[in-house]
Amino acid sequence: MPFAAVRDAIKNHDQQNVIAGAETMNETIGKALADRRSLMILLDLFAVVALILASIGLYGVISYLVGQRTQELGIRLALGAQRRDIFRLVLSSGMKMALIGVVLGLLGALGLTRVISNLLYGVSATDIPTFAAIASLVVAVAALACLLPARRATKVDPLIALRYE
Repeated sequence: MPFAAVRDAIKNHDQQNVIAGAETMNETIGKALADRRSLMILLDLFAVVALILASIGLYGVISYLVGQRTQELGIRLALGAQRRDIFRLVLSSGMKMALIGVVLGLLGALGLTRVISNLLYGVSATDIPTFAAIASLVVAVAALACLLPARRATKVDPLIALRYE
């Protein structure tokens, strides 16, 4: 035990001193911050779940819009549009929605910095690299959520699409 030498030194100095429950400063700080740490882990978990739900929602919206535009996409293909143009069209429409959401989210987060400033440790409430990293992550997840519907849109058969409905 690392405290044995300390205990022996204190015991040899004065027989009436008693040491019980000795711990390092790191252990004391760790115990003091345990509640805050568990709350932050829970908050991180909720953030990950929210990111997953947002990506599933965006995928659903883009997929629905592609389904609604099947006839239009078929006409575009029949008139000579390239598959990469259809891919770019669907991907850009999804990314426009995602970028609008990111901008609104950043504005809302900047507006709420006073509320969360006392919950943060080691980071300011308006930490620009953190805001940039999270915004980049959300944009990347949105791009991944838009890829499947965009790829599906490129596989639309013009004849089937024109007969649709």
